[in-house]
Amino acid sequence: MNTTFTTKQIIAIRKDLHMSVGKLVSQACHACLEASESSKKHNLKIWKEWRIKGAKKVIVKVISLDELLSLEEKVKRLNIPHALIIDRGLTQLAPNTPTALGIGPTETNIVDKISGNLKLL
Repeated sequence: MNTTFTTKQIIAIRKDLHMSVGKLVSQACHACLEASESSKKHNLKIWKEWRIKGAKKVIVKVISLDELLSLEEKVKRLNIPHALIIDRGLTQLAPNTPTALGIGPTETNIVDKISGNLKLL
């Protein structure tokens, strides 16, 4: 089956923190869930389309806190639903460490303008 994805979600993960695989996956899951809930409230039609067509997610990396926050600013300017994940500091990281950014789901052509230059994790 060839599905055309007109919607997708981007999860940006900070690589400079050197999180363990388990921690990294946990932070990506937080970003996915929180951004999905934000998107559902923002535009239920787009969220439903994303879910029905397979809930496409693309995981990308950023190399610093500055890059993560810059990406968040771009998302805010375009009024795209998102979630910045701030770690509570209970395991590997200091409290209040920004670790990930979930973007969308939203229209693929919009999110690609923001994240298309980022490398896959």
